[in-house]
Amino acid sequence: MAALRRIDAPEIKRAELSRLQATEAGVFSGYASLFGVVDSGGDMVMAGAFARSLIKRGAQGVKMLWQQQAAEPIGLWASIVEDSRGLKVEGRLDLSVARAREALSLMRKGAIDGLSIGFRTLRATTEKSSGVRRLDEIDLWEISIVTFPMLPQARIGAPSMEALGAKLSRVRAQRAALEFAQALRRLAQSS
Repeated sequence: MAALRRIDAPEIKRAELSRLQATEAGVFSGYASLFGVVDSGGDMVMAGAFARSLIKRGAQGVKMLWQQQAAEPIGLWASIVEDSRGLKVEGRLDLSVARAREALSLMRKGAIDGLSIGFRTLRATTEKSSGVRRLDEIDLWEISIVTFPMLPQARIGAPSMEALGAKLSRVRAQRAALEFAQALRRLAQSS
């Protein structure tokens, strides 16, 4: 006999992160959920499922947690939006929190590679032929960094514009330092 799901109980879905996608400042982005993809729990999130929840809560109302532990917030979500692919997120770990520093280290080493959503199902249908539950409306509560992903296809993607700007600034500073060192060598050789 299949276990019955409590309607008001929070649910969890996990998606993988890819290695080295978090910046040294703890900024990362990617997809916490993908539309139209059946996860290992037999659920498929449909486009538009998060829309009302995001209007109601916004990114600031969705918690960033460590391993789905309500007592362990580790950062803030700067942006959570639905696009044509899924639930795109951008967040920043709060590096003044010890667990966030640990999470960043583990993410950059590839030891932690998952994202997970915690939610309450508001509207869903189950396909009789396949048993797949189509999640049409979700009340999103939290997105966690986790060890074991439920949805392997959803991954952290390109770094944010802020992260790219910081990297560009570092590259420019390194180039300027290199050019300065070369100019000093030329001066020393000409003396």
